[in-house]
Amino acid sequence: MADKSAHKAKTRARILDEAARAIRAGGAQDISVAALMKRAGLTHGGFYAHFASRDDLVAHAVGRMFEDSAAMLDRNLGAEPDGAGLARLIEYYLSERAFERVEQGCPLPGLTGEAARLPPPARARFETGIENFRRAIATALTAMDAPDADRLASSVLAEMVGAMALARSMSDRAAALAFLDSSRQRLLDRLGLGS
Repeated sequence: MADKSAHKAKTRARILDEAARAIRAGGAQDISVAALMKRAGLTHGGFYAHFASRDDLVAHAVGRMFEDSAAMLDRNLGAEPDGAGLARLIEYYLSERAFERVEQGCPLPGLTGEAARLPPPARARFETGIENFRRAIATALTAMDAPDADRLASSVLAEMVGAMALARSMSDRAAALAFLDSSRQRLLDRLGLGS
């Protein structure tokens, strides 16, 4: 019985990982259950053993994406939720590596424009993800004794997400990376974290 439960959990995780990749790459509107199950190496009929509906899948996939974001925040801020950690987070978030990792990266740059059209449970998870990210930045800013850390955290998050979204919208890769570099340096300088 335990083996069967473990197999079911592993299969569900595989479906969620594939769904998260597909949503990051193309948005939630175009996700097809049949195509997703095929990508996961499973039959379409097996979908309902794991999810009640397509909307249920999307909600859980959005939650899965923010689990990845939480791990990224922990890698950068976990040990040092202060200026050094925040600088590390900004350096990573606005890097060429993050730019290239659309299918594994933060869901905010790709899904923000679509969030208002997500099914309500997915939208709720998206909003929770935003707030958790903002709070992590606010914690670092508070440790830096930044004035009005909560409001500043909202601005920092918006700048990071906006810079990545705009860079990814550019057809000229060199211009996109230059845009990210400028955004990263200006944000670090504004926060007193520049070198």
